[in-house]
Amino acid sequence: MTTSDNLPSSTTKWPDYRAVWRWHFYAGLYCIPFVIILSLSGLFYLFKTEIESWEERRFESLTLSSPSASPARQIQAALDSISGSRLNAYELPQSDTSAARVIVRHQGEQIRIFVHPSTLEILGSLPERQRVMQFVRRIHGELLLGPKGSYLVELAASWTIVMILTGLYLWWPRNMKNWGGIIYPRLRSTSKVFWRDLHSVPGLWISGMALILILSGLPWSNFWGDYFRTVRRLTGTAVARQDWSNRGGDNQEERVPAYRGSSSSSDEEHAEHGGSNRSRRFSRETTPAFPIDLHAVDRIAATVTPLNLAPPILISPPQRPNGTWTAKSNTPNRPYRTNLTLNGDTGQIVSREDFKDRHLIDRMVGYGIALHEGQLFGIANQLLGLVTALGLVLLSVSGIVLWWQRREPGLFGTPHPAAMPKFSLGIAAIVIALAVYLPMFGTSLIAVLLLERLLFKRIPRLRNWLGLS
Repeated sequence: MTTSDNLPSSTTKWPDYRAVWRWHFYAGLYCIPFVIILSLSGLFYLFKTEIESWEERRFESLTLSSPSASPARQIQAALDSISGSRLNAYELPQSDTSAARVIVRHQGEQIRIFVHPSTLEILGSLPERQRVMQFVRRIHGELLLGPKGSYLVELAASWTIVMILTGLYLWWPRNMKNWGGIIYPRLRSTSKVFWRDLHSVPGLWISGMALILILSGLPWSNFWGDYFRTVRRLTGTAVARQDWSNRGGDNQEERVPAYRGSSSSSDEEHAEHGGSNRSRRFSRETTPAFPIDLHAVDRIAATVTPLNLAPPILISPPQRPNGTWTAKSNTPNRPYRTNLTLNGDTGQIVSREDFKDRHLIDRMVGYGIALHEGQLFGIANQLLGLVTALGLVLLSVSGIVLWWQRREPGLFGTPHPAAMPKFSLGIAAIVIALAVYLPMFGTSLIAVLLLERLLFKRIPRLRNWLGLS
């Protein structure tokens, strides 16, 4: 978050200012491009609900000349519009003049179909993958690179934590005479001081929220998410189904398989392996298709509607013959979510799980995800996320400017390390703790140290260019 023109050199203690600055530089070198991309894409995600409402605005406030048809008829109209499609979920309408939204699966792809509630006319259809926020999600979580992109994002997130912590160490006041450059930037000073303060001061104000956003996003990542699952299994805190996915998809609960809404038989279709990983190839369903009673949706809707669950509310078919149906509130504010299991023949509730009924760890992650997405406490949450994202972009840009100003011609710009630093047990403990909590950081740190010692320092021109002399 800050730099110094007179970096102190020390051979008696570690980490000295120069050593911390060096690791701050290394972290920023890798992280800055990713921080900018993730911050800008995160800006859109903060307003996911508003963007999706705008995207579907033409399917609201419809003119109805007759009463709405039953959900079963609306679903059948959607299934008939795409031959061979299977029901994935029916979304309860949020108003009497809203189009019915039926999500079907066809050849492994989920498609959202909009049906006029009374005439049963198909008003439009949109593959879930082509929705605006699905594209933003693939940028934010995978950089449009699939699982490999997720690993890059996770590695960047791990090093961003290091960048923030080292930045706070560099910011820490030494021989402070006034608050300028500490809690407010000196905007009328020289160019070098201006950019340094524009880097360090905003970094102080947003560092806490930035760390929370990064840590709350880790459960979605591929490697750390699996690491987290393994730890939960070993500690006996695992649950049968968690409320988020770390395998792409929409960060929702694991989806149930989709089944045909008619009694006609046909060849097996391709389904998405794992139910939520868009990046994997589709594999054939192992569960045979079987007819389901669409009128069960009428009975379930009559039961669920009076409960006034937080929208959107999705009703999904059973996973096996004579199985139970599910209805769940999929609201972005996860502490208000509810999962229901219902008997399709009677429409009666078999079981109910509210947010408070979940494991403490799942509740903590749920709060973190809602905060991460800007949904936990309304517009204030969105504005806080907006300021943090813009602040991270400002830190990245100002960091690049500072590096360019201070670099010597012909050199990369890293400070020379102090000679013979003294071992620090406290710092070693912090590094080990970070490496255990963030395995990708620990692995990459070892790789960087080995490359520096075994390769970079052995090539004179590269050693001098990197400042490793």
